Amino acid sequence: MEAKLIERLEAAVARLESLSAGGISARGLPDGVDEVSSDPSILAFDDLMAQYAARVSAAAEKIGGQVLDVTKLVLEAFSVQKKLLIEIEQTQKPDMAGLVEFLKPLNEVILKVNAMTEGRRSDFFNHLKSAGDSLSALAWIAYTGKDCGMSMPIAHVEESWQMAEFYNNKVLVEYRNKDQIHVEWAKALKELYLPGLRDYVKSHYPLGPVWSASGKKASSALSKAPPPGAPAPPPPPPASLFSSEPSQPSSSNPKQGMSAVFQEISSGNVSVGLKKVTADMKTKNRTDRTGVVSASGKETHSSSPSFSKAGPPKLELQMGRKWAVENQIGRKNLVIDDCDAKQSVYIYGCKDSVLQIQGKVNNITIDKCTKMGVVFKDVVAACEVVNCNGVEVQCQGSAPTISVDNTSGCQLYLSKDSLGTSITTAKSSEINVLMPTGPDGDWVS
Repeated sequence: MEAKLIERLEAAVARLESLSAGGISARGLPDGVDEVSSDPSILAFDDLMAQYAARVSAAAEKIGGQVLDVTKLVLEAFSVQKKLLIEIEQTQKPDMAGLVEFLKPLNEVILKVNAMTEGRRSDFFNHLKSAGDSLSALAWIAYTGKDCGMSMPIAHVEESWQMAEFYNNKVLVEYRNKDQIHVEWAKALKELYLPGLRDYVKSHYPLGPVWSASGKKASSALSKAPPPGAPAPPPPPPASLFSSEPSQPSSSNPKQGMSAVFQEISSGNVSVGLKKVTADMKTKNRTDRTGVVSASGKETHSSSPSFSKAGPPKLELQMGRKWAVENQIGRKNLVIDDCDAKQSVYIYGCKDSVLQIQGKVNNITIDKCTKMGVVFKDVVAACEVVNCNGVEVQCQGSAPTISVDNTSGCQLYLSKDSLGTSITTAKSSEINVLMPTGPDGDWVS
């Protein structure tokens, strides 16, 4: 028994010696890379993953689905960062074009995560956005000095997490009394960055990554430039058409028109011309089950211009719990009047339309809408505006929270009962809050 064990040990030693003679380390890596992998900063990165990443992964395994998928991508991004840190210790500091090319593997993983948040909003949207926004913290590795336009590495990690925390807190609030596994996941994700990544950067790279003075040169994107005489690349796309709308005369007319609609609604004359959602229009009472509200005879000839390329227009109650208002274009007379506090309203892909919600609902989400007006009475949880341009929202009753995220141009009209509303914004611009004042109730910002 002992003789066989000794033979196996001798064979293993001989194998290791042969690998070493061939320039390969015992870990299957070139000798130089193996030495760098034993660097204290790299070993500390392994400790970071073992201590914090394992907890996030364990919670994600229990949840499954998209949360597990996005968690795997987050851990993949950290794995790529470790490889880049190993490469940095063997590579000379590149120019800006070379740095972009060098960091391309990390950027590709981040783009995969961002792609998961696009399209129709999923039930785990807050998880996906929290994970996606958090990955910007890994960009600390691109810090090259005080003139590079970035905050210093430690501050960059902290600031990046602040963006992700907007959605991470939503997960905590939503599942606090529903499912503790989701709460565990959200807390573990935060700890991966704070204190995890922050303390790691503070201990090993407070001034940014240290490039090798005599190592190999990083591959530069300039090496892929077109040869002399080749046509120049096309210019970058123009700036967003929505970024300067409020300051241009061309946008003043839609603004005035929307404000006029709000004024008419506020005057109390709200029943004229509104499209009522009758009992036969609800999904549970539909015979055709198509989910599309049929147009009246007078609207048949004009239905074509109002059809969205994203899909047919919808105004329906789904499963008795969720009102879906989708792809409505040019409809200024939409109304939901048969609703209750257990139902939510999801407004998606609408343009140049106005929706009035006559009654208390649990939650309102306005997603990817342009020049959309929404008027509601009371909301139990929150009204959320996400990925929109030029929207106007009026609360005629009360709303605990109104959140605006990734939106350019948003007018919020609050009633006297909603002056205590908590308003949070993230990655948004041109947000105006108007409140009634004086005996005539004039709007002031």
